[in-house]
Amino acid sequence: MGRQTNSGALTESVFYILLRLHNSAHGYALMKDIAEMTNNRVNLGAGTLYGALDTLQKKGWIRQLDSNPQDRKIEYIITDTGKKYFELELIRLEELLKNSKTVKEKINENNS
Repeated sequence: MGRQTNSGALTESVFYILLRLHNSAHGYALMKDIAEMTNNRVNLGAGTLYGALDTLQKKGWIRQLDSNPQDRKIEYIITDTGKKYFELELIRLEELLKNSKTVKEKINENNS
């Protein structure tokens, strides 16, 4: 799993995993749904995905729904802690977008 940068930004993969896990899902569904959401721009391999899921569980950002699943399909869901970090990332991204639009508008005004 990619690490957070010094700014606390989530990697794109972690962002999409947390986004998708607002509704429970197992690993294959995560891979499929994230690829679909991003028009196949973000494709998580099994090793990357399960490494990220393991790390996110250790941080307490996600949890397994059933600690003793009957089959191999383990479902995960975001925790309140994970939602907190996800919301902080949304605020950071909204600020980034707002600042980008402001700068772009100034550039357009100067070029007019």
